[in-house]
Amino acid sequence: MKRYEYLPHTADVRFRAYGKTMEEAFANAAAAMVNVMVDTAKVKAKTTKKIAAEGSDLPSLLQSFLEQFVILLDTDNFFLSSIKEMKISNCSGKYSLTAIAAGDEAKNYETLGPLVKACTYNSMLVRQEGKKWVAQVVVDI
Repeated sequence: MKRYEYLPHTADVRFRAYGKTMEEAFANAAAAMVNVMVDTAKVKAKTTKKIAAEGSDLPSLLQSFLEQFVILLDTDNFFLSSIKEMKISNCSGKYSLTAIAAGDEAKNYETLGPLVKACTYNSMLVRQEGKKWVAQVVVDI
């Protein structure tokens, strides 16, 4: 199964990420978003960051999760290499996520494309399709 694919969009970047589990789809969505800026396959896993996100539903959880990587780039100059572990929980209708992200300082890498400014709700979806999970996202560049 492919991890993600980029879809046509007039002004921003739209992609779909896939996974056998919801966690894998979320991790692949993070990789797709960061890959807009840098070749994530070349980013070394030199350090780890703890990620936490909450949402009232799955799209808001995904948006909150992806925004953490925009914040980490802005505050810690951090590019994602991979998600080492992740857990998504649903307690009384409120979703939460904890993850460990591995990566390196952005200054060590040449950017491929524009910087992602934000993750939007435009065309966002998170759903199970048969035996796979799909997460669709549009990011503002």
